[in-house]
Amino acid sequence: MNTIRPFLWFDGSAREAARHYLEVFDDAELLEGTLERPEGAPNPTWSATKIRIGELELMLFDGGPQFPFTEAVSLFVPCETQEEVDRLWGALSEGGAPGRCGWLTDRFGVSWQIVPTMLADVLGDPDPVKAAAAQTAMMSMTRLVIADLLAARDRA
Repeated sequence: MNTIRPFLWFDGSAREAARHYLEVFDDAELLEGTLERPEGAPNPTWSATKIRIGELELMLFDGGPQFPFTEAVSLFVPCETQEEVDRLWGALSEGGAPGRCGWLTDRFGVSWQIVPTMLADVLGDPDPVKAAAAQTAMMSMTRLVIADLLAARDRA
C-alpha cells in the first residue's frame, strides 16, 4: 500500500526546520537524513530529511527558491487543551507571523492551523444563534482561546 506524505520544499532551511519541529512536538522523531549540513556543502544543498510528527511523515527538502510556500496548504494540528494550543502557537509562531482563526506562518514559511478539538462542537452547535456567536468570536481571534469561544456561544 502506498503511503502519502507531504513533501515540503525549502530554500536552504529544511534541516533547521526539521530541528525546530523535532523540538516543538513531543511525539516527533527523525526518520531519515541528517540535521547538519555536511562540511563544505553549498547552502542550499539538494537533500531530503524525513521526520514523523505523530502519525504524519513529512519529507523536508532543500531545493532552492523556485517554489515558496503559500497559505493555500497548511498543516492542521488538533489540540485537546488550551495549554497545548498556547505552547504550539508560541513555538511555531516565533519568528513567523500570526494569521486569523488559529492560522500562523512559521519562520520557515510553512502555514499551520493550531485548533482546539472542541471548535467543531461550538461551530456546529444545534442552535444557529450560538453557532454564529462562536464563529464571530473565532473570526476575531488570532490564537484560538477555548474559554472565549465557549463564552461567546453561551452568551448567545
